[in-house]
Amino acid sequence: MKRMLLLVVLGIAAPLPALADLALASSKNCMSCHAVERKILGPSFKDVAAKYKDDKGAIDHLATKIMRGGSGVWGAVPMPANNQVSEADAKKLAAWVLSTR
Repeated sequence: MKRMLLLVVLGIAAPLPALADLALASSKNCMSCHAVERKILGPSFKDVAAKYKDDKGAIDHLATKIMRGGSGVWGAVPMPANNQVSEADAKKLAAWVLSTR
């Protein structure tokens, strides 16, 4: 209880889910081509979030892109399929990416 209170007082409790999804993104190798705030090989997650901010179907759309890959939206470099990512994890990652704006 004291630890949780300390985390809340320090403002650490709020970002814990974001850290958990950053860990998931790292474990699925997303961070090899993407970063939260800057373009690497692929767009930054903040840029993706800004592009899809008004798209009600963005989570499903991005989850599909995460699993199957895609090309042409962000330039000539295609995003490869990520067969190791389950649909549930892809949706969790997509929701997290959209929250980074």
